[in-house]
Amino acid sequence: EKDEPGEEVRVTYRELLELTCRLGNTLKRQGVKQGDRVTIYMPPCPLAVASMLACARIGAVHAVVFAGFSAESLADRIQD
Repeated sequence: EKDEPGEEVRVTYRELLELTCRLGNTLKRQGVKQGDRVTIYMPPCPLAVASMLACARIGAVHAVVFAGFSAESLADRIQD
C-alpha cells in the first residue's frame, strides 16, 4: 500500500520473480557476488522487495535503510 489511503500496487508472484531475477542479474553484472554486502536505500515498494529478494538469491548480505535518517545515521547504518 502507498501512503495515500486506497492506493495500492498489486504484483503477482510471477511478476515479482521476473523482477527479482532481472535485479539479481543486474547486481551480478555490477560485480556483486556471494558474500558481498549491499545496502538498499529505497522507499517501501515492490521494487524494494524485489531488491531484497535479488540479494538473497545471489547470496549477498543486504541491509535495508529507509528515508528519514540524517546523513550521519545513514552513514553509520551503511558502515554497520
